[in-house]
Order: sequence, then C-alpha cells, then structure tokens
Amino acid sequence: MKDINSHNKKNSLGSLMLLLHIVGAILLAGIIGMLLIRDVGIDTDVTSKTTNVGLVLTGTKDDANYCQVHYDSLKNIKDELNLSIICKENIKEDKSSYDAMKELIEKDGCKVIVATSFGYEEYVVKLAAMYHDICFLHPVGRDSMSNLESCMGRMYQARYLAGIVAGMRTDTKEIGYVASFPISEVICQINAFTLGLRSVAPDANVHVIYDNSWVDDDLARTASEELLDAHPDIDILTMHMNSLMPDRTAAKRRIWSIGINKDNADLFPDSYLTACVWSWDDYYRDTILSFLQGKFHGRHEWVGMENGIVGLSDLTSNCAPGTKEAVEAAEKRFKDRSFDVFYGPVTDNKGNIRIPEGESMSDEEMLNHFEWYVEGVTVEE
Repeated sequence: MKDINSHNKKNSLGSLMLLLHIVGAILLAGIIGMLLIRDVGIDTDVTSKTTNVGLVLTGTKDDANYCQVHYDSLKNIKDELNLSIICKENIKEDKSSYDAMKELIEKDGCKVIVATSFGYEEYVVKLAAMYHDICFLHPVGRDSMSNLESCMGRMYQARYLAGIVAGMRTDTKEIGYVASFPISEVICQINAFTLGLRSVAPDANVHVIYDNSWVDDDLARTASEELLDAHPDIDILTMHMNSLMPDRTAAKRRIWSIGINKDNADLFPDSYLTACVWSWDDYYRDTILSFLQGKFHGRHEWVGMENGIVGLSDLTSNCAPGTKEAVEAAEKRFKDRSFDVFYGPVTDNKGNIRIPEGESMSDEEMLNHFEWYVEGVTVEE
C-alpha cells in the first residue's frame, strides 16, 4: 500500500510538470509571435500599403503661399505614413471642384481627400454623403459628418500679434489691408489685427480694400495700388489672400509689409516684418493616421496657437525695438488661455458696444456671423 501511494504521487507530479512545460511553451510562443509581428509589421501596420491622398488647391502647389503650405505639410509626412500625394491645382470654387474630387476618388483611387478652400464646402459635403468609405478633410471649413472633418485654426490670434508688430513699427498710424472676400473668417482676422494694432497704437487706423479673389494676381496688384494711392500715408501693408502682389507692391513703394500663410521674408528682405503662418503637419498626421487605423470620426474643430497650427514667423530685423518682447507677452496670454482676442469690451466702428465687458465672442459667432468691423477699421467702397 505504501509503495502504491508513492508511485501515484510520482505520476501526479510528472503530469503536473508536463502540464507546466506545455503552458510555458504556449506562452513563450505567443510572446515570440507578438514580438515578430510587431517588428515585421505584417498585417498590423496600417502604413504597409500606400494610401493615395487627393489634394485640391485653388492655386498651385508652389505658390509660396496658402496652397504650398498644405502641399508641403503633406509632403513632410508622406514617407512616414506611406502616402502618395495627387494634386489638382487651380481648381475653382464651383462644380469643377466637385468633378476634380470625384475624379480623384474614382480614377486615382484616393482614400483621403483634402479640400483646402472654404468655397469647396458645398461639394465636399455632397461627396462625403456619397462616398462613405472615403475620408474628407476640409481645412477652414465648417461642416462635419462621420467621414468629413473640418478644421479652423485660430489664425485671428496670430493676426492680433501681427497687429502688435504693425503698431510698434508704424510712424503714420495708417495701415493698409488688402483682402479677398468679406466673409466671416476674413472679417474676423481684420478685426483681430486691428485690436492688436490699437493695443499698442490706440489711434491707429486700418484701411481695407477687397479684390474678391483668393488667387488673382492682377486683381491683388490693382487693389493694392488703389488703396495706397487713396491713402498715401499708409506705411504698412498686410493682406488676406493667396497672392504675393501686396508684398511686391509694398516693396516697390518702399513701405513695410506683413505677409500671410507662409514666411516669405527671403523674397522681401528690405520691407518684410513678419507673417501669419500655417503649419498643418501635425493635424494631417493625426487625422490621416486615425483614418488608417479605423478610428476616424469627423467633427468640426477649432485649433489654437498652443497646438502650433498657427503663429507668427520669425520677426525680421526690420521690426521696431521691443517688438519681440511685446509679442511674446501677448502670445503667452493666448497659450495659458488667460486672454483671447474677442474678450469684451469691444466696440464696432460705428460706436456700438458689440461685446460687453466680462463677455466673449463664441466660436460659432466668429465662424459664421462676423458682419461688422471693430473701431479703427474703414472699408473702401
């Protein structure tokens, strides 16, 4: 009896040891498998296949302006995410944009469409409702769907800082502003620039002229010249369009300029002060990667200076002494959210209080309902 019990105990111990060996082998195989999959990237790497991205531009991808910053940002992340960028250039804000985007999807096999102009909105929405498996990104847009995301950077914050730059530099207190269309986004930025300007030069004035185009160089040049001829005391010219003609006109007239969208200080070394610039790299990286991972869900998003999507380019040596310190102090207030541009009290150019003290303007109002100008702005008829 004693010998039989001893034998049974040995058999039980042996079975237990065998079971532990089997379990250990399974666990080890699983760990090795996961490590191999992670290292090799097989079937788990969402960037293992090339993704075609269609980019629709109102101008050209090398315009040294708004269109180029979008192209450059996508180009900067293309290798990281294994993207192929297919551009449609000089696409108008009409049905031709619909046709261009549809061709990018059906002919070029694009899984992501980036429509870079506000005026494409109607056609982006229509296509997003038709192609549910395509990711639509609409910078400076307003709408959203499950497969459509729009993003508005708080460029008005950078405009406020540019106004400070102008206020520190101007001698005449007369500033020119050449703008594209009198839409809410553009008026918002005119107002922000003026508030920044008058924060350091309270009696300064901003003279605005519209040329009703984003990209037409001839219209931009004519508008710039007309504005400067009508107001010969203007000593700084800024703009909101995808044309360098206001900068060129300022250089020719030997006055200062403040650019937009891209830093072009190297093109205008004797007249350029700074520029309000976009940087879309991080935004495109995050949104496209989320789409590839199956995590994308469209929304409308406002992104501020703290995220790096908007800001001022490096101040040039043409800026007045003390400008850097004044800009940094204001920028710090934006980033720690202790201040924003449209905190009351704000008065319009007809003397009416538009934003009472202690109140602020909502994002929805800034995006859709800016139909008035702040004190200090006059618009050419």
